Amino acid sequence: MPTLGSTLLLTLLMAIGLVFFLRAASKDRTTVVDVHSPQPPVQVLEGLSDWLTARGWRTEAGDPERQLLRFRGQVRSSLALALLLSLLGSVGAACLGLVLRQVLPSLGWWPLLLALVGPLAGVIYRRRAARPESLELRLISGDSDGGSTLRLRAHRDELIAIERELGPGLQLASDGSLLSSPI
Repeated sequence: MPTLGSTLLLTLLMAIGLVFFLRAASKDRTTVVDVHSPQPPVQVLEGLSDWLTARGWRTEAGDPERQLLRFRGQVRSSLALALLLSLLGSVGAACLGLVLRQVLPSLGWWPLLLALVGPLAGVIYRRRAARPESLELRLISGDSDGGSTLRLRAHRDELIAIERELGPGLQLASDGSLLSSPI
């Protein structure tokens, strides 16, 4: 019986891990980063705007007084991850059902029906991960020697993509914290 208790505990911990994974997969990871370029502000803003439009972002609004451009985009959830989470949820729920059946034999085979709850993990992920995102570009300063400094506020993954794909072409330089952080 002590083995069944520890198996039940481990199975419950696995379920808790799945819940925390679902929360983390749909967590807002909006970050702010300042970038500098020796190129003129118009050239940098045009390059960023063209790149964002090509990736499916739409210009939402701008505030000329604050020198701010806002873009809107729709983040899609990963079908492969949703299917994997559904499979893991089903297997985990079936394991929980088996353990419950062993701990409480009087329940019969009814606990195995918990496996039908498993696909709910994929559905929850799909609903929470598919959401609108925004990206803000704000011109902080345009140097007299032609350089520019921008403040970008967006999802962390989008900022990393900007730094990797546009960094060399537009000569964008930041403190490098996006590419060096482990998360």
